[in-house]
Amino acid sequence: MAVLAVQQIRRMRGGAQGQLMLGADGHIYVVKFQNNPQHMRVLANEFLATRLAAAAGFSVPGCEVVEVSSWLVDNTPELEIDLGRTRVRCQPGLQFGSRFAGGTMPGQVVDYLPEEQLGELKNLGEFAGMVALDKWTGNANGRQAVFTRRQRERRYTAVFIDFGYCFHAGEWRFEDAPLRGVYYRNDVYREVSGWESFEPWLSRLETMPAETVWNAANLIPPEWYGGDVGQMEALVEKLLARRSRIRELVETFGNSDRRPFPKWGEKSGVGVEETWRARKWGSSIEGSVN
Repeated sequence: MAVLAVQQIRRMRGGAQGQLMLGADGHIYVVKFQNNPQHMRVLANEFLATRLAAAAGFSVPGCEVVEVSSWLVDNTPELEIDLGRTRVRCQPGLQFGSRFAGGTMPGQVVDYLPEEQLGELKNLGEFAGMVALDKWTGNANGRQAVFTRRQRERRYTAVFIDFGYCFHAGEWRFEDAPLRGVYYRNDVYREVSGWESFEPWLSRLETMPAETVWNAANLIPPEWYGGDVGQMEALVEKLLARRSRIRELVETFGNSDRRPFPKWGEKSGVGVEETWRARKWGSSIEGSVN
């Protein structure tokens, strides 16, 4: 069942022009509307990728289908979409809702941390694992994260948000490129020293049951993708087939000109490409020699 939105709080930044809204369940949600300026399918992308990230154990906000009534839209002037030369009302109906990360008090959630605080994140290692998920889902945008902490806590925790451009936004295709779907600061990857740095998330993605993916897809309202069930089924089938390519896609980032993993192979003295090839082809090469 959808969560009913009962109040608009404020407009959020970002291309989808989401709205911060209070749900009848008492939680605050960042709500993205079907007629957002990016594409209607970004709602489906957000829901599917967020649910898969949660299933793999990443720090992501809970997400729900949120119902925004016609009455609330008609009686809330702020519920509108800015299209540049014109403005239109937000479309009532079923929308995507992501629970607002952190609290509403100043300092509890921020979108930037200095290098020293970034290095002290409680879950810094998740950034490596998130590369695997973003490569798997073909995220065409940069990786987005916010940082939260409770009152009296010194260290922050990264929370990963904004999965709308997974599956190439509204196009539902996979166009792989080394620097897509990665965080813009290399600092978060500096401790990566080998494939073990991507665990346990990488193995969870590679072995994720097909049922988990199908169940998440089946919860998406058909109106978020035009009711074309065949296209949704095709997307899931392609996604399941890509599980075997995750390491290859991560490798393209590791070998890019950004050199994001300066400590890779520090213990073994072997680079990203050699380690990956040895893992993939080692047994077969051994057999051919013998």
